[in-house]
Amino acid sequence: MARIGLLIAVVAAGWLAAELGGLDGLEHSSAYVLFSSLLLAIGLYGSTHGIDRAEAREHTRLIVLAVTVGVVLKTAFIAGVVYLVSGDPRALIMAVVVAQIDPLSVASVMKDDRLSARAKTILGAWSSFDDPVTIILAVYAAALVRGSGEGGLSADYFADLGLNALFALVAYLVWRLVRNAPPVLSYLAAAGAVVSAAWSSLMLGLAAAGLYLRLPDSRWLLRAVSAAFALSAFLMGLLLVGGTSLGMGVLLGLAAFAAQMVAALVLTRGLPVVDRVHLGLAQQNGVTAVILALVFERDFGGFVAVVAPAILTINLVHVVANRAADAWGPGREARGPVPSAPR
Repeated sequence: MARIGLLIAVVAAGWLAAELGGLDGLEHSSAYVLFSSLLLAIGLYGSTHGIDRAEAREHTRLIVLAVTVGVVLKTAFIAGVVYLVSGDPRALIMAVVVAQIDPLSVASVMKDDRLSARAKTILGAWSSFDDPVTIILAVYAAALVRGSGEGGLSADYFADLGLNALFALVAYLVWRLVRNAPPVLSYLAAAGAVVSAAWSSLMLGLAAAGLYLRLPDSRWLLRAVSAAFALSAFLMGLLLVGGTSLGMGVLLGLAAFAAQMVAALVLTRGLPVVDRVHLGLAQQNGVTAVILALVFERDFGGFVAVVAPAILTINLVHVVANRAADAWGPGREARGPVPSAPR
């Protein structure tokens, strides 16, 4: 709940600043576009940098299914529900933005005994991997919507894949040069990769680079991601000066939470019931969804007005649903009584 409260407070501060300062049309400035891309690059690099490759290998099949079949299944479910109810043509882009599970939010779940060690490993890897996958899917889905009917879209897509592969290769060669050098060179290489990806929009290449371009001490990266989250939440508040689409946002949030339950039900057969329940209730959104909303606001007006209440809905439902599952769900006897909240 503390994280949700912080999100609301920072967004409210941004909204108040926009109201008092008379800010309008911020999303159309070139500085805004570059800054939001930089925040996205920081969040993406943080996601892939945090992936434990040993743990990922242990559950390769489930993780691959989660970030391929699972992402597509969740996106299709969310988009279908939102479009059927609202008829909004932005449903596909909105669905991709909220489909992922925020790895930073998941990190807090790892500190309690809600999940077994096996389920924690699966959820940690799932959230880390589907974060970059949904970012990339969102970028290409937006390009598809913007470029529908243009014959050169396929050629542009493959050209972009080639540039991303080249970016990843260059990052790998740089890593080979600096991995045994003084630590400062690793930090400079990582910063250069993040800034270059933000400037060139080569996010797929950056996601790949995060798997091997590792920092000697990740504490600075965690601080950078936390700062990116706070800044993006403030920017989101600035863009809410025109109001919110509360009904659409709640619909999008509920559809996203339900989609995680469906995906977990399909993908986690064979796990204990208590783990399947909590994996199904694991949907949370954070820095990635917030920044993607900022990125797409320029091309899809009113995007933030829908996604902001959706993120709040998802995180509130997550807290309520998991507390209910802890109190009355399967495995309660094994865990013992749920401790009361501190007063």
